[in-house]
Amino acid sequence: MAVKIRLRRMGQKKAPFYRIIVADSRSPRDGRFIEEIGTYDPTKDPSEFKVNEELAKKWLNNGAQPTEVVSKIFKLAGIEK
Repeated sequence: MAVKIRLRRMGQKKAPFYRIIVADSRSPRDGRFIEEIGTYDPTKDPSEFKVNEELAKKWLNNGAQPTEVVSKIFKLAGIEK
C-alpha cells in the first residue's frame, strides 16, 4: 500500500482550509484517510500551519511520501526526512 502525506480540503467556497493527513494514495482527495497530523490555513497573512512533529516523523520513517506542498510545510516547520 503506497501511503502519502497530503492535504484534505475543508472550509467553505472561496475560503479553503486544509488538514494535513496520511492516506492511501488510491483514496480520493477528501475521502478516507488513516490519520490527521496537522492543519494549514492559506487564507491568513502569513499562512498558518500546525504540525504534530512526532506523528509526521513516524510516518516519514515508515515510508510515507509527502506531496510538494506538504514537504514545503515540513521544511518551514523544521521537519526533515
